[in-house]
Amino acid sequence: QVQLVESGGGLVQAGGSLRLSCAASGITFSQYDMGWYRQAPGKQRELVAGISGGGITNYADSVKGRFTISRDNAKNAVYLQMNSLKPEDTAVYSCNAVRPSYWGLPATYWGQGTQVTVSS
Repeated sequence: QVQLVESGGGLVQAGGSLRLSCAASGITFSQYDMGWYRQAPGKQRELVAGISGGGITNYADSVKGRFTISRDNAKNAVYLQMNSLKPEDTAVYSCNAVRPSYWGLPATYWGQGTQVTVSS
């Protein structure tokens, strides 16, 4: 059974930091591209940051220079370090795992999400 379990969300003041973690089980973690998405009330879900199995990263323009995504394949975990948080970063943050087709049958999994609230 595949599980993606996020942790680390919470309430923080503007300018503060949080570190989100996503622990994966039931998958060959190194084969998966991992991502963090967020969805604010009344808005569409958007990609915040992604990291390939080989460690290549990409970021939404709105978080470049403030957020850092990383992964630890030995621990089957992906992290999102969020610094200089702004009220507009408030959202439910979800972990996503995608296995590219060159590894075999494509697969996509989602975590349940963790709430991040930034107060002004």
